[in-house]
Amino acid sequence: MRPIDVFPAIPSDATFMDGVVALEEADEQFKTGNAPERIVLVHDMKEKIIGKLSPMDIVQGLEPRYVEIDDFKSSQYSQMIRTSLLSMKDQFRLWHRPLGELCEKANTIKIHDFIKMPTPDHMVMIDDNVDVAFHLFVVRRHGSLFVIDGQNIVGLILFSDVYRKIRKIMKNCPVST
Repeated sequence: MRPIDVFPAIPSDATFMDGVVALEEADEQFKTGNAPERIVLVHDMKEKIIGKLSPMDIVQGLEPRYVEIDDFKSSQYSQMIRTSLLSMKDQFRLWHRPLGELCEKANTIKIHDFIKMPTPDHMVMIDDNVDVAFHLFVVRRHGSLFVIDGQNIVGLILFSDVYRKIRKIMKNCPVST
């Protein structure tokens, strides 16, 4: 686990543009080897971590009305759902002008307007066994998991760290002949 204080953080009432800048700075830190990941944490007014900001959050923030549509990622009725989503897209006029209004949105939308709170499938408790994290990494394909102590986010487990450790152990295995 990496403690939360090793990651940059931004307040939830920061603007959309502040989020873009923070992600750009995190990316630069990652590229120069000064950060383990391109992660920016989000905190509330009491400095309590409430989530993280990603480039996908920024893109979804361009069209905040997507929250009005349920998440239909996996279903046996995918073709019907796809048709329904296209209809909803037309009805709600989603993506009608998200890039044309980008400059306006950049300084008026706040991060708390579009950031998603972590869900249980994105968290492990501080005293959970590592197999709980492995399960979530494999099944949910997350790049990181929040570590919770009581009601507080205290750190992150990064998949890249887990994979690095697995790779190291495997490379040190004796070769059988």
